Amino acid sequence: MTHAHITSWLIAIILFLIAVSLQRSGSAKAKMVQMVLRLFYIITIITGVLLLHSLASLSILYVIKTLAGLWVIGAMEMVLMAMKKGKSTAVAWVQWVVALALVLFLGLMLPLGIDLF
Repeated sequence: MTHAHITSWLIAIILFLIAVSLQRSGSAKAKMVQMVLRLFYIITIITGVLLLHSLASLSILYVIKTLAGLWVIGAMEMVLMAMKKGKSTAVAWVQWVVALALVLFLGLMLPLGIDLF
């Protein structure tokens, strides 16, 4: 299940960057990419919940990582919607970077990740 989760969020990030570039260029395909991206949001959330459910002992760090992961998805949507409406995206980009860094740090630090320390 871990591989499915990592694959789904990695594809979601790639699709997000593609959607941003298509949105900037004004391409009509941006909407289609955003819909596929939303499908990968759902896949990522489902695989994350299944991973969380498979843990023998639930630590508060896993709950924080879950909330930060949802924050990443929310920030992605904020960036895309602000771009679509022609508003400033600076705050949404900062939120996305901070949330993504937090999720990656926790994901690598926790026992299901790579042993950093």
